[in-house]
Amino acid sequence: MKVIMTDMEGTNHELLATEEWTVMEIIREGGIPILAQCGGSCACATCHVYVDPAWKAKLPEPNEEEVGMLDGAFDVTQDSRLACQIIFTKDLDGLVVKLAAGSV
Repeated sequence: MKVIMTDMEGTNHELLATEEWTVMEIIREGGIPILAQCGGSCACATCHVYVDPAWKAKLPEPNEEEVGMLDGAFDVTQDSRLACQIIFTKDLDGLVVKLAAGSV
């Protein structure tokens, strides 16, 4: 299983994905620099990513806590999510995300 992640330079990385890990953990394990200062506790927005629109409907809606953290992030769009709040499942095999400014 995999996640396709685009870094800030526009390079695509195919990352090995493990079920029940967060996308933030998958990015870190893949050796891609990501700030993720709070370590995944949804207390910052330094793991901000843009989810490819084709995948948005497959993700659960963000909870209030995530929405609140995104309010303080830079360059938020309708595709913005926190990677620490996306739990990878087999249904997300091939998920496409892009790192946002402030995440590296």
